[in-house]
Amino acid sequence: MFRMVDLIEKKKMGEALSNEEIQWMIEGYTKGEIPDYQMSAMCMAIYFQGMTMEETITLTMAMRDSGDVLDLSGISGVKVDKHSTGGVGDKTTMALGPIIASLGVPVAKMSGRGLGHTGGTIDKLECFPGFTTALSEETFKENVNNIQIAVAGQTANLAPADKKLYALRDTTACVNQKSLIASSIMSKKLASGSDAIVLDVKVGNGAFMENAKDAEELARIMVDIGKGAGKQTHALITNMEQPLGYAVGNSVEVLEAIHTLQGNGPEDFREVVFALGKHMLMLAGKASTEEEAIAMMEETIANGNALKKLHEFVAAQGGDASYVDDPSKLPLAEVVVEVEAPQDGYVSKLEARPIGHASMLLGGGRATKESDIDLAVGCILHKKIGDPVKKGESLCTVYARSNESAKAAVAEILGAYEFSDAFVEKPKMIYAELS
Repeated sequence: MFRMVDLIEKKKMGEALSNEEIQWMIEGYTKGEIPDYQMSAMCMAIYFQGMTMEETITLTMAMRDSGDVLDLSGISGVKVDKHSTGGVGDKTTMALGPIIASLGVPVAKMSGRGLGHTGGTIDKLECFPGFTTALSEETFKENVNNIQIAVAGQTANLAPADKKLYALRDTTACVNQKSLIASSIMSKKLASGSDAIVLDVKVGNGAFMENAKDAEELARIMVDIGKGAGKQTHALITNMEQPLGYAVGNSVEVLEAIHTLQGNGPEDFREVVFALGKHMLMLAGKASTEEEAIAMMEETIANGNALKKLHEFVAAQGGDASYVDDPSKLPLAEVVVEVEAPQDGYVSKLEARPIGHASMLLGGGRATKESDIDLAVGCILHKKIGDPVKKGESLCTVYARSNESAKAAVAEILGAYEFSDAFVEKPKMIYAELS
């Protein structure tokens, strides 16, 4: 019907591809009928020429339909999914999922393993011994109906076109193109079957998008894709100039999520969790105003229901829920080193990226998908932007397996900090919202 070389030429010249051409291309590439070298040429043409909104929506739908699309209609209630574009210390799902589920909104989430500075949601959940995300579709739906929450690993046949295309983009310097990023994220979200989607688009040196303009453009594209697919979609642009919360690692992030459900979480982390959660509750029809939604979340934490829901969730997926009741059981590496402040003053800068790199050096992240990950290593920050410090005071506690890895991490952490003699305001966390 079509020839790939003609489509490459068309896009190279800046013309829009038709819906039929895009669908033919994705179907052929998924089946292996279109070779990698031609698809990589197409990706490069898209990188330089861009795509229209119509093209981007069609590409997303074609990738969604390249494999299984979950049917969650058997789960009662409005299913609301959340997606974060990722960052340093982003353990949001660990706290947000139980809060929302405890308020009667079904959370049916597909998550992945992390590739980078720390593990993904699945890796963090495996800090609970026995926890599994290898759920059958039947068990997944059953758990959501019974306790309002389940997290499963993405099935091999969920948006397979995206898996092939992402691997290709990663090796041909075509990752950072907004239509390709948006279609990659949204094809998986739409295939996961939820009724509404809340997006957390990070901006800053620890995020994929380093400036607000790019982050807002990406968010707008994803919101328009969601709405084009008939899904209620809302996006927040949130701060990733410094790590979110104080904990960066795997066990330490689980510990911080538990503290948040106990009502003792870091202020910045709680702000992001509540900002996302209020929109999940409103999209699900559980709250009519932001004030009402926030009051509901505050109450479910205060009365212990959110923490109880985490316990139920961990137990339902085979995990040792006693770790929820006694988080001191979570593993922490045996070499403990304090990072001391080199001077008096106020923290004026704390770059997220070097903190993430420190976690990688400790073994808390993956360089490749095959890498082993150490759940017990990480760091807990004590001072963030705007905090006063005294020389010799601890900026951060490092948990490492060896003195050598601890020393490398300390160097990265010290390099992330800058100080000022003058008072520094704490940064705002929510930059913008789009719907």
